[in-house]
Amino acid sequence: MLFNSYEFIFAFLPITFFVYFYLNSKRLTVASKGFLVFASLFFYSWWNIAYLPLILISMLFNYVVGNSLAKSSEENKKGLNKSFSKKSILIFGIIVNLSLLGYFKYADFFIENFNLVTSSNVNLLHLVLPLAISFFTFQQIAYLVDSYRGETKEYDFLNYALFVTFFPQLIAGPIVHHKEMMPQFASKWNMVKNYKNIALGLFIFSIGLFKKVVIADTFATWATAGFDNAQTLNLIEAWATSLSYTFQLYFDFSGYTDMAIGIALLFNIKLPINFNSPYKATNIQDFWRRWHITLSRFLRDYVYIPLGGNKKGSFRTYNNLLATFVIGGLWHGAGWTFVFWGFLHGMALIIHRAWTNLGFRMNTILAWFITFNFVNIAWVFFRAKEWEDAIKVLSSMFSLDNVVLPQKYFKFLAEYNEVYFNFGTVYTNIVGESKTTTFILVGFLVILAFKNSMEFKKIFFKSPIVYMIISIIIMAYTVSIMTKFTEFLYFNF
Repeated sequence: MLFNSYEFIFAFLPITFFVYFYLNSKRLTVASKGFLVFASLFFYSWWNIAYLPLILISMLFNYVVGNSLAKSSEENKKGLNKSFSKKSILIFGIIVNLSLLGYFKYADFFIENFNLVTSSNVNLLHLVLPLAISFFTFQQIAYLVDSYRGETKEYDFLNYALFVTFFPQLIAGPIVHHKEMMPQFASKWNMVKNYKNIALGLFIFSIGLFKKVVIADTFATWATAGFDNAQTLNLIEAWATSLSYTFQLYFDFSGYTDMAIGIALLFNIKLPINFNSPYKATNIQDFWRRWHITLSRFLRDYVYIPLGGNKKGSFRTYNNLLATFVIGGLWHGAGWTFVFWGFLHGMALIIHRAWTNLGFRMNTILAWFITFNFVNIAWVFFRAKEWEDAIKVLSSMFSLDNVVLPQKYFKFLAEYNEVYFNFGTVYTNIVGESKTTTFILVGFLVILAFKNSMEFKKIFFKSPIVYMIISIIIMAYTVSIMTKFTEFLYFNF
């Protein structure tokens, strides 16, 4: 079930909301949590019920391992533990989680490369990737590590199940910590309707829905045509293709996150911020502090720091950065283009760190220009299904051999027609229209000049009636033009 679908907006969400708070109003707290877990699993199973056993088994396994880690801590303190050490249990839990993820997500990738290297012909498994497996696997690995460190206190299975399955963040995050969610689920104050949270939640949800339906899905048409369908691209089409995907990805994923945060607020749950205007970043480190913040936090806390972080000298620090981002690239998808995308970002962070350590500084506008264009170009590898698609887009972005300009805007250059360029229709190969240029310019305006949804969240209660009216208008308009229900991009990861 999609957030941007009629069945979710007009059936699933209101029914879940009213039943949950009705049960709470009758002081049936356990029943209300049980119902929310059931509703979340129903939401998860909507795409394919075949996915359901996997998440249930994963949840039960990690709950048992987490409890074992807690008991091991107590027995170690009393000197009673004669069996397995905490570290052994943790390693076992992580290996099982990664094996599950590896089997479903990377098996065919490894077989393909094995066949390539050894010239063998092992058949591919063609496994269907279970929905959200990357997210709930990482979330539960974090839980196990937190349990190992003694940072978890709640071991009731119903609460744990709610922590894993809570439907607003189940499919594509944000990736949450056990310690930031369980106190909220346990708080009695969160079990009664809070009309301020409801108003704010609906406002944030409407912004996210608008981002997805009106902006991201519009850019998707041109990005898909440019990457997947076009045989050739002229210079402007190539840049329009890459920028369309850059904007599509941001408005799609941040739109999903806004909707998740807004829906969670209806249930008095505050999810962590996941985006903070990332395309305003003036260096690559700044970008990763603003983009997919909870994934960056996971990679820092559970990969980069355990590798040694920046505590063992510059050379080791650079290696740790590179390894962390290559792993981050591989987490996004089983393909060398994802690995290369992670490698590019790792190298960019190394160069930035070296630049900073040498005491160099750069003009802010130039720094933004370089950062944005690096991110935009790197997304080409992230988006391309094959290396050939990436090369097609990038080579056209930097080639002057095929420049097409619209005659009505460039009549003053007519004497150079068929010399340096050709007059013609610019966006033919990406199914573009005259509004393509307008949308791209508006995209820049929104990402650079407008407040983001989290900033609006902070000022919402200064004029709540005004923002509620805006919310109603946005929601009504967006729902009225929802002619197709497209999945969110991060559902594939």
